[in-house]
Amino acid sequence: MHQGPPIVAEKLARLARNSTFRRIMLATTLPFVSVVAAFGIAPDTVTEKVELTRVVEEVALPALSIASATDESYWREERIQRSDTVGSVLTRLNVEDANAVRFLRTSADAKGLRQLVPGRVVRASATEDGRLQELRYSLGVTMLTVKPEGDGFRVREEVAPLERRIVMKSGEIKSSLFAATDAAQLTDAVADQMAQVFSTDIDFHKDLRRGDRFTVVYEMYYDAGEPVRSGRMLAAEFVNEGKPYQAIWFERANGQGDYYALDGKPIKKAFLRSPLEFSRISSGFTTARFHPVLQRWRAHTGVDYAAATGTGVKATSDGIVEFAGQKGGYGNVVILRHQKRYTTLYGHLSGFGRGIHDGARVSQGDVIGYVGMTGLATGPHLHYEFRIDDVYQDPLTVAMPDALPITADYRTAFDAVAQPMGLRLGLLRNTNLARLQ
Repeated sequence: MHQGPPIVAEKLARLARNSTFRRIMLATTLPFVSVVAAFGIAPDTVTEKVELTRVVEEVALPALSIASATDESYWREERIQRSDTVGSVLTRLNVEDANAVRFLRTSADAKGLRQLVPGRVVRASATEDGRLQELRYSLGVTMLTVKPEGDGFRVREEVAPLERRIVMKSGEIKSSLFAATDAAQLTDAVADQMAQVFSTDIDFHKDLRRGDRFTVVYEMYYDAGEPVRSGRMLAAEFVNEGKPYQAIWFERANGQGDYYALDGKPIKKAFLRSPLEFSRISSGFTTARFHPVLQRWRAHTGVDYAAATGTGVKATSDGIVEFAGQKGGYGNVVILRHQKRYTTLYGHLSGFGRGIHDGARVSQGDVIGYVGMTGLATGPHLHYEFRIDDVYQDPLTVAMPDALPITADYRTAFDAVAQPMGLRLGLLRNTNLARLQ
């Protein structure tokens, strides 16, 4: 027969008779008794009656003028739909002002307001009886406003008061850079900045791998909570084949700025690795290639980038235009000289960039021409050459010189910017914010 519980009960009874045990039990149970007492009152407990006193105090309100009472207005907001007209939008905005409707439908000054773009926002302020006080139509970076003036209305185009926010996004390469940035809901402008900043270390034509990751911190400008345009990329990290590359934007006191690594080394090199942001290499540098037009073997002293006609071609470094015009099999060509020793050539162009002529100065990234197929070419592409002391070099493998790092004068200011941006990049690493939004 099982005797466990009676034996335990008997031992507890003996312990209860022991004074030391009783003191321990009281010490451990009294707090819980107090807790129970704090949260409840036993039935039939007599409590002391609390006297209540009502206090009434008169507060004098400011006088409300007749003008403010009759002209009190309310703001409403509506998003334009595909089937909307000026009249239907005003109706939803509770504007019942025949003069305003007539003006917006017929006035030449209000033509921009009649070009209703689906998705854009219209805001209106009207009095209680529906008279239009002000109408605002956001056009992105500008805003059209309509206000009563005399017996009619006045239309003005103003710079929209945009709100600046810092946005962080990350993504993963699965097929292409553009597909990944689209999935992360990055604007094309930010994607282009990221590609340009890292183009000196990563060749986005041939170095991308599935599983590469990127993180971007950038400016976004909003109008009444609606995104209008993106601004500058402030920081970014791109992990290519497991190797991370970071970039931080730092602006000096003179208003000039550039991108640097977290340790202050410059991201920008003296030369971009490629004059085109997105394309594919159709022919590389070689001492023997069968020419598709001449039908014979000859050296190919540059790299051919296949791209659509009209694609912008960028100067790979600061320099001076040594030649811009037609040159034999190169067709339309631009030759730039950089730092005396270096020259770059851009051939088969369909046209030249604005201001490109012999002797003109260009900066790294300036559009100097457009992809074409002039000269000896079977299709639209860019022929790009790189020479050092007039000796041809392979643009894909030649060692590029570095730019100058952060100087000691700016080190403290740079660290104050770089450290918090580095923390932001670390927070987003190995995440995909595009899926979390």
